[in-house]
Amino acid sequence: MTDPKPPRRNLASLSALLPLLGGQRSLLAGWIVFLILSSTATLSLPVAVRHMIDAGFADANAASIDASFLLLFGVAALLALASGARYFCITLLGERAVASLRQRLYNHLLTLDQAFFERARIGELTSRLSADSELVLTVVSSSLSVAVRSFATFVGASVALVWTSPRLAGYAALVIPLVVVPMVVSGRRLQKLSRDSQDRVADASAVANETLNAMRAVQAYAREDTERARYAAAIARAIATSRRRIGARALITTLAILLVFGAIVLVLWAGAKAVLAGELQAGVLSQFVLYAVIAGGSVGALSEVWGEVQRASGALARINELLATPATIHSPGSPTPLPRPVRGAITFEAVEFRYPSRPQTAALHEFNLQVRPGETIALVGPSGAGKSTVFQLLLRFYDPQSGSVRIDGQDLRALAVPELRGAIALVPQDTVIFGASALDNIRFGRVDAGEDEVIAAARAAEAHEFIAAQPDGYATHLGERGVRLSGGQQQRIAIARALLKNAPILLLDEATSSLDSQSEASVQQALEHLMRGRTTLVIAHRLATVQQVDRIVVLDAGRIVAQGTHEELLRQGGLYAELARLQFAA
Repeated sequence: MTDPKPPRRNLASLSALLPLLGGQRSLLAGWIVFLILSSTATLSLPVAVRHMIDAGFADANAASIDASFLLLFGVAALLALASGARYFCITLLGERAVASLRQRLYNHLLTLDQAFFERARIGELTSRLSADSELVLTVVSSSLSVAVRSFATFVGASVALVWTSPRLAGYAALVIPLVVVPMVVSGRRLQKLSRDSQDRVADASAVANETLNAMRAVQAYAREDTERARYAAAIARAIATSRRRIGARALITTLAILLVFGAIVLVLWAGAKAVLAGELQAGVLSQFVLYAVIAGGSVGALSEVWGEVQRASGALARINELLATPATIHSPGSPTPLPRPVRGAITFEAVEFRYPSRPQTAALHEFNLQVRPGETIALVGPSGAGKSTVFQLLLRFYDPQSGSVRIDGQDLRALAVPELRGAIALVPQDTVIFGASALDNIRFGRVDAGEDEVIAAARAAEAHEFIAAQPDGYATHLGERGVRLSGGQQQRIAIARALLKNAPILLLDEATSSLDSQSEASVQQALEHLMRGRTTLVIAHRLATVQQVDRIVVLDAGRIVAQGTHEELLRQGGLYAELARLQFAA
C-alpha cells in the first residue's frame, strides 16, 4: 500500500493529537493544574530540607526541627495527592483521545473505495487500528506525561540551581551540550528505526491474518510448515529491526545518564571543597545536591521516554498516512435525488473501464447495455469476460474511465452513494457471514426490520428450518466467517438478506450455486417471486438456471458479443451455443 506523498516522519506527526486532546478540556485542564502542583511540590522538597538542616540541626532547635519535618511531610502529601490526580486525568484523557483516533480512522477506512482495498493488506490495516493506536495510547497516557513533567521539573530545577549557587550551576551547565547533542543526533536515527520496526510488525500481522483467514486451504494443501516458515521469517525481520531500535535507545539512555550523573559528581566534589573552605553552608549544598539529583533524574527520565515518544510519532505517522488517503468514490456536494419510486431502468453507455491494479487490460470496452424496468437479464460468458465488473460499476465501487452508468436516467456519479446502494440488493457468490447471531446476519439487509420480517425472509429463502434447528434458534452465533454453516446454508442467509432489503434492483451472482437440488428448487421459486416487478441482473455460470430470463447477454473480453433468449442464442450459434453444448453435454 503506497501513498503519493507520505507525511514527513518527525515529531510533527504528534500534532495530530492536539485536536483530540482539546476535545477533553476538563481533563486536560485538570492534568495541567495537577502537573503544576506536583512539580511545585517536587521543587519545594530541597528548600524544606535546607531549612531543616540550617534552622534545625545547626541551631539544635527542637521546635524548628518539628516545624521543618511537618513542612516536609506537608510537601510530600501535596506531591502524593497531586501525582495521583495527575495520573487519573492524563490516563483517562489518553484513553478517550485514542478511542476518538481509532473511531476516526475506522470511519475513514469505511469511506475508502475498492481500489484502495485492492492495494491494501487487511492485516496491516488492523495493525494500525490496534497495535499502532495502542502505542499512541501508551505514550499519551504515560510517556508523554512523564516527558512533560520531566521537562517542567528539569527547567524548574535548573532555575533553582542557579538561584541556590550560581557558581556550582555554572559547572553543571558546562556538560549540558554534551548531553543534548548526542540525544538530538541519535533521535533522528531512532525515529526511523521506530517506524521501520512498526512496519515489520505490521508485515508479520498481515502474514498471520492472511494465513488464518485461509486456514482450510492451508490445511487442505498441507502448507502448515511453509506458513510457519513464512511467519517465522516475518517475525525474524521484525526482531532484527527491533534489535537495532533497542540498541540505539539503550545507547542514548546510557550516554544521558552517564553524562548527567558525571556532572552531578563533579559539582558535588566542587561543593564539598567549598563547604570545607567555609565558602558555602551545608544546607545550601544539600539543597543544591537535591536540585541536581532532580534535574539529573528528569534528564534520565526524558532519555527513557524519548524512544517511546519516537515510536509513537512513527505510529501516528502511519495512522496519518491512512487518514490522508483520499476516497475517490464519494457523494457529490449537491447530489441529485433518485426519482421516486425507483423504476430500475439501467443504462451503460460507451463505458470504458480498467481496474487500477490492471491498467493495461480493459475489463469493459465500449460497453453499451440498456435494461428496462422490471426486466431480468442474465450475464454469461467465460471467466474474465466482465460480468462481475458490470456489478462493480453498478454498485459504484468504481467509476468508469469514460462513458456513463445511469439508473432511471441519472448518472450514478450525481447520486448520493448511500441512496444509490440502498436501491440495490446484492446476493454475492462468496457470502460474507459476520460473527453474530443468525437474526443479526439476516437483519444486515435492513437494520430496522422486526423479528417477524426476518423470519419471513428466512422462510422464503429456505433458511428457517436449519436456523430453527440450532440450539438457540435465531439467537445462535454463527461463528466467525460462518464456520458453523455449510456453503449452501451461508448462501441462503445471503438470499434472506436480499429478500429482507426488498430493493427495486436485484443483483444475483450465481445465487443458487451452493444449494442442493431440493433447496435450489425452493429458493429459485422464492427468487422468482422476489424478481417479479424488479429489475434483476444475474451472473450465471450454469446456463440451466437462466433459460427462462427475459434476455441473456453474452460477454467476452469486456464486450457484448450476443444477446437474446436461450432459444435465439442457440440458433445463432457462436460463444453461447458453444458454452451450452459443453454444459448440457456434460
